Amino acid sequence: MKYNPSLYTYPSRRNVVYAKKGMIATSQPMAAQAGLAVLKSGGNAIDAAVAAAACLTVVEPTSNGIGGDLFALVWTGGKLYGLNSSGPAPKLISAKQLRDKGYTEMPTHGWAPVTVPGIPAGWATLSEKFGRLSLKASLIPAINYAREGYPVSLTTSQNWQTAHESYKKLLKGDEFKHWFETFAPNGRAPKPGEIWRSDDHALSLESIGDSNGKSFYQGELADKIDDFSRQYGGHLRKDDLLNFKPQWVEPISINYRGYDVWEIPPNGHGIVALMALNIAKGFEFTDKENIDTYHKQIEAMKLAYIDGKQYISDPMAMGVKIEELLSESYAVKRRELISDGAMMPEPGNPSQGGTVYLATADGEGNMVSLIQSNYKGFGSGLVVPGTGIALHNRGNNFVLDENHCNCVAGGKRPYHTIIPGFLTKKGKAVGPFGVMGGFMQPQGHMQVIMNTIDFHMNPQQALDAPRWQWIEGKQIQVEPNFPVSIMEELIKKGHQVSVQEDINKFGRGQIIWRTDEGSLCGGTEPRTDGSIAVW
Repeated sequence: MKYNPSLYTYPSRRNVVYAKKGMIATSQPMAAQAGLAVLKSGGNAIDAAVAAAACLTVVEPTSNGIGGDLFALVWTGGKLYGLNSSGPAPKLISAKQLRDKGYTEMPTHGWAPVTVPGIPAGWATLSEKFGRLSLKASLIPAINYAREGYPVSLTTSQNWQTAHESYKKLLKGDEFKHWFETFAPNGRAPKPGEIWRSDDHALSLESIGDSNGKSFYQGELADKIDDFSRQYGGHLRKDDLLNFKPQWVEPISINYRGYDVWEIPPNGHGIVALMALNIAKGFEFTDKENIDTYHKQIEAMKLAYIDGKQYISDPMAMGVKIEELLSESYAVKRRELISDGAMMPEPGNPSQGGTVYLATADGEGNMVSLIQSNYKGFGSGLVVPGTGIALHNRGNNFVLDENHCNCVAGGKRPYHTIIPGFLTKKGKAVGPFGVMGGFMQPQGHMQVIMNTIDFHMNPQQALDAPRWQWIEGKQIQVEPNFPVSIMEELIKKGHQVSVQEDINKFGRGQIIWRTDEGSLCGGTEPRTDGSIAVW
């Protein structure tokens, strides 16, 4: 891939990074170094991804943990593989049960939003199928950080403090005491630079490594999860854990100006990014700092997202086919709805009749795009006693309307926000990319891909550029450094634009591209403690 830096319109906050034998881009320097250490010890990009991912559960627990879900795109042997390691709702749960308890929508905390965690099985599956090292070997850096302790980084400390203040107000039941014992043992969140450790977390990682993940689903950790759930009226049982298996899936794609952009198929919402790009490719974008560029990007995203919210769920429950949502004819129909003014989007009819993101690459051509999450911060507020494992709250994305395809039901996977991305051209890997952050993710994917392909930015420039985010209706949020002139023009077109001071709301991304010369070129997120480790 060639770059033309002269077309870049924003001052870069960091320099783009180049390497030859390996590259690991993560949101936390120690996780990047963990991946590099595994790579140098004889592992490949898959081993490095597992090592970095496990390390992130320790050094960035504010965004992910052992008790969350995972998705990955793996390029190896000239082929792209997709892994969906997101778990279903417990068999015992139902919408009626929750409505009978007085819920009008899915709760955020407690046992109700806890689905089967997929992260440990995801690590084991990646390691077993494509790794060169054992899972146990790849988890050693994470185990050492958990046992010996590490200095908490600035961004993680800030997010930890925010979560602690919120949890003090919201989490009143006895079942939540283990979170405070684990993550706030001194009655507060750790300060930047303060050493934090968790022996329980280290022991859980050792158990997962020694058993190749089995202890979490059928052994000692599964027993502890089952006991904890029964004690406080949860629905999750050991049988739910025992029956879970990650799924290898066929990645989905659209061609965008000669490049193939790849995502994991639903229940994830990567398809939203593809639908938006499919709509946008019918327009010509020559200048990034142009009101027409931003307006059409936003309108395309609104149309894609409103469809995503209408149709995405567990594939078994979707009422439309993925091929229909990604068809050229449907993109044309949606594109025709874009006018000169801001619209109130409505779902179309396509039928014809937490999170941490990381990217890794090695000198052999292997590349990994991996994302894992506890969903909202630390997740459900529940920590399994004696394990250090915070359980996610992914079931919060279900709805209680039984007429909706995404209604909660036992054994069903929810609409999922975490999505890894991958770019290829003419059957060859360009590389992994991703922007984590809830419902910002497909919007971040669209923006960094267009920055790369339409506006010829290198990976760091593509991540540095100010971002926008559609919220709902005509509401748009922009970062504090968003161009004022563009914001004023968007308002004239009917967009309701506000400046969001919290840049965490705009996602955190990583990119690694393989250049035409065969070297690796990477960028890391300036909105957090992003880091790239290279060899």
